[in-house]
Amino acid sequence: MYLAHRAEDGREQSVLNHSKAAATLAAGFAAPFGAEKLAELTGLLHDIGKYSGAFQRRIWGENIQVDHSTAGAWECFQLRQAAAAFCVAGHHSGLPELGVRDDLPELPSLYGRMNRAKQGQLEPYDAWQGEITPPEVPSQTPADPLDSFFFTRMLYSCLVDADFLDTEWFMDGPVERGGGLDLPALEDRFWQYARKRWFPPKGELAQRRCAILEHCANQGEKRRPGLFTLTVPTGGGKTAASLAFALSHARAHSPRPLESSGPLGGRFLSHARARGLQRIVYVIPYTSIIEQTAAEFRRFLGAENVLEHHSGVTFDAGEEGELRPEDARLCRAAENWDMPVVVTTAVQFFESLYASRSSKCRKLHNLAGSVIIFDEAQMLPLPYLRPCVSAIAQLVKNFGASAVLCTATQPALGPIFQEFLPGVEAVELCPAELAAGDIFRRVTFRHGGQWSWDRLGETLNTHRQVLCVVNSRKAAQEVYDRLEDDGRFHLSTLMYPAHRRAVLEKIRERLKEGLPCRVVSTSLIEAGVDVDFPTVFREEAGLDSVIQAAGRCNREGKRSAQDSVVTVFRGEDPPPALFDTAIGAAREVMGQFDDWLSPQAIESYFEKLLDLSGQDAQDEKDILALIRQNGFPFRTVAERFHLIDQPTRTVYIPTEESQALLDRLERGEISKKLFRELGQYGVSVYERHFQELLNAGARTLLDDRESAVLTDLTLYDEATGLVSTAPDGRALMI
Repeated sequence: MYLAHRAEDGREQSVLNHSKAAATLAAGFAAPFGAEKLAELTGLLHDIGKYSGAFQRRIWGENIQVDHSTAGAWECFQLRQAAAAFCVAGHHSGLPELGVRDDLPELPSLYGRMNRAKQGQLEPYDAWQGEITPPEVPSQTPADPLDSFFFTRMLYSCLVDADFLDTEWFMDGPVERGGGLDLPALEDRFWQYARKRWFPPKGELAQRRCAILEHCANQGEKRRPGLFTLTVPTGGGKTAASLAFALSHARAHSPRPLESSGPLGGRFLSHARARGLQRIVYVIPYTSIIEQTAAEFRRFLGAENVLEHHSGVTFDAGEEGELRPEDARLCRAAENWDMPVVVTTAVQFFESLYASRSSKCRKLHNLAGSVIIFDEAQMLPLPYLRPCVSAIAQLVKNFGASAVLCTATQPALGPIFQEFLPGVEAVELCPAELAAGDIFRRVTFRHGGQWSWDRLGETLNTHRQVLCVVNSRKAAQEVYDRLEDDGRFHLSTLMYPAHRRAVLEKIRERLKEGLPCRVVSTSLIEAGVDVDFPTVFREEAGLDSVIQAAGRCNREGKRSAQDSVVTVFRGEDPPPALFDTAIGAAREVMGQFDDWLSPQAIESYFEKLLDLSGQDAQDEKDILALIRQNGFPFRTVAERFHLIDQPTRTVYIPTEESQALLDRLERGEISKKLFRELGQYGVSVYERHFQELLNAGARTLLDDRESAVLTDLTLYDEATGLVSTAPDGRALMI
């Protein structure tokens, strides 16, 4: 028997059984986009290199390196199945580059590896033909380079997840994965909550929110899967409305139940897929608001049905340090998003769509047949706007997904979507009459002109409760220093996440109790943070940022719009260069329109923003051009696509809560779980700031120079966070 795996307890799994199981799983995963047979082929052939004598000696303990992936890739290549060849070649090492036809055999490109096989440099593996018969599959690799690029990645996701799951099943035995209620059951649970908490609505604002909610749910039933926009003013309940749409849309297009079949019976039935909508993925731009949204969804649907996946997530351990069963299930679900509702970040979502490593790509097939909601859609990063829109279009066009761009300030992306999704018009889910009217106009805007920090500080001190949003962390500290001590607060990313959360709770308490509360913050407070100030000051920025800041003023509509003033001013320092284009477009629109909140003003702003930036600035790394020209540049694209473009380093802050975690790290414990927990006490800084700390005579925490621990606690201010410059002396430790 040719072995694929041997467990520590002596159990053995044959290559044949593993290949059949992986093929069954992969075919099920590929069903939503019609690639079952091709996925079955990749599963059957991915490990045939293990039929070699060299691999069998290795599995019995001989210390040798064996390339077992190229054999299956070569067989796929000879069958003219290019996508399958890429997937099999990279099922452990990651998707390779295509290379050129005469690449040397020692090169890692696909052509290099195929030339290695062609020249007979692989270990003989002919025994596979006596056990495995590959199915005949018509070539499915699309002709269009973008279509082909994403199709290959989706097929790759099916294979690597199937390979991992069957190996896990054999090595560890049955483990609980996925689970949770199906989406129709979750829709029932959502409406039980909604009827209890929001109906019958009391007051005009509540009535409008409920009307939007019900309209979106009705649209979900009526509309076919496709591209949608949901434009709801701040305070209109867009989070609940978008979820109501997604739930009813998924029920209306739910897949048919699958029956057990094949030699494995019902063993993998829970992983089988069919065409239809069977998952909701909620994509949020900032980790600063993702926890708030995930908490809402857990209240609506139950914690066991919601996966929150981002860098700051931690899973709780029990008394003996082992993950509790429920947290272990969530931890496993984070590997491949096998949950009915997933809440994640734009960074995690889009970087996975352009990644080449198997660990990041496992989840991709679970985006097929999903309702994907992009919250605060105007925050799609301009330097990667076209690659992001292209990826969304691919999911809608070729993989049975519905995409919803959800925001109060809808970006003018229609022309770009037409380029990548020709003939498909985005359907607006909230009619203009429900979004219009004075009920959502809760503020009055004013031009403030140029202000010095001294004048701004004096003005803020005349208000009992006020929020001031500025464009830089430096400006936030300048303004904070000018505020009166009683009830002043500072928020910026120089504070570690747990610290920011604690400060926000104090702010909410003081606002509720009517106590003095003067807050200066960077833009992190704008996107969805639930605070309600009577007055807001906003340093000049893009119109979308100005409107988001205004959403923190009179949020609950308890005061008149005339008494709830948002003042837009020019700060003492020039704005960061990153803001120049957005500020230029905003100035034009603010001078042209009296009503900055009107749909016409918002549309005009985004049109000007895109026009001023130009196409080159919307794909700064030439990612789409590279795909079109080079065919399959998987590694290069993965290296180029990073939404957070400037590299940052993490400085961990010792606190009473974090010290035990830091002690474990210093003892040599390295794990994803530990770093997730430590992330609540880490501050991300740019290279220059990190180097200042290093130049003060410090050493980094790990050999990779990616992170460090602050040793001089005078460099972390309990009000404003990590100081922006480091004095002489040791600041970081190993």
